[in-house]
Amino acid sequence: MDLSSINAASLIASLMVASTPILLAALGEMVVEKAGVLNLGVEGMMIAGAVCGFVIAVETGSPLAGFAFAAFGGAVLSLLFGVLTQYLLSNQVATGLGLTLFGLGLSALLGQGYVGQKAPPIARLDIPVLSDLPFVGPVLFSHDVMLYLSLAMVAGVAWWLKNARGGLILRSVGENHDAAHALGYKVVRIRLMAIMFGGACAGLGGAYLSLVRVPTWVEGMTAGAGWIALAIVVFASWKAGRVLLGAYLFGGITVLQLNLQAAGAKLPVVVLDSSPFVITIVVLVVMSSARNRAALAAPASLGRPFHASG
Repeated sequence: MDLSSINAASLIASLMVASTPILLAALGEMVVEKAGVLNLGVEGMMIAGAVCGFVIAVETGSPLAGFAFAAFGGAVLSLLFGVLTQYLLSNQVATGLGLTLFGLGLSALLGQGYVGQKAPPIARLDIPVLSDLPFVGPVLFSHDVMLYLSLAMVAGVAWWLKNARGGLILRSVGENHDAAHALGYKVVRIRLMAIMFGGACAGLGGAYLSLVRVPTWVEGMTAGAGWIALAIVVFASWKAGRVLLGAYLFGGITVLQLNLQAAGAKLPVVVLDSSPFVITIVVLVVMSSARNRAALAAPASLGRPFHASG
C-alpha cells in the first residue's frame, strides 16, 4: 500500500464535498426534531430532491435552478408527511418510512429517461489570491456556492435556535407542546414550517449528490445517506455544531476508504465500503451507552402527537 499517493489537500477538499449532502439533510432533520417531530423519510426526500434537481438542471442548463427546484420538491414531499402526521395524526414512524418508499419509487419513475446523463457543471468560487495559496487555497477557497451555503446554514441555524425568538418558540414546542399551546403558540403551524424546512434541506442534499458529488443520475444514488443523516442528529445531541462535526466525520471516513482502495490497501473492498456505516453505528452505540446522554438531550415531545384541546 502506497500512502504517499494520497494528496492531503485533495483528501480534505473531497471530504468537504462528500460531507455536504449529509450535512444539509441532517441539519434540516435536526430542526424538525427540535420541533418535536420525528421524520424518518429523509432518505425519500433526498432521493426526490436528487431527481428533481437533476431533471431541472439538465433541462434548463442551470444547476442553481436545479437546486432551487430540489428544495421546493423536498418541501412539498415533506408537507405531505406534515399533513398526515399533524392534521390526520398518523403514526410518525410509519408515515416516515412510507415517505421513504414513496420517494424512492417516485425518483425511479421520474429519472427513467435521464439514467447515465451528465449534469451541467456548477462553477467553483475561486477567490483571487486566496485560492492560489498552497494547501489552504484548494482546501478552503475553491469550492462551489452550495458548500459554502451549507456552512453558513449551520452557523445561521445554531444562532437562530439559541438567540432568535422564533428559534426559542420552536424549541419550546419540541420540549412541551401542551405548554406552548397554552401560551397561544400555533403548534401545528410551527411544526409544519419546521417539517418543510427539513424537507427543503434534504432536497438540497439530494441535489448536491446528483449535481456535484456524482454529477449524473443513478437510481437509488442516495444509498442510505438519509439514514446516516438521521443517525448524525442523534450523534450530535441535537446541536448544529455537532451535526457539522458528525457529517464531516462520516464524509472523511467515506473519502478515506476510497483513497485507501486507490492506494492498494490489503483489505477486502466490502470491508472498506461498509466501514463508514459500521463506524457510524459504533459511534451511536458509544453515545447512547454513556449514561443515556444522547437520549437525555432529545426534545421531550419528540415523536409525540399533538392533540389541541381548544
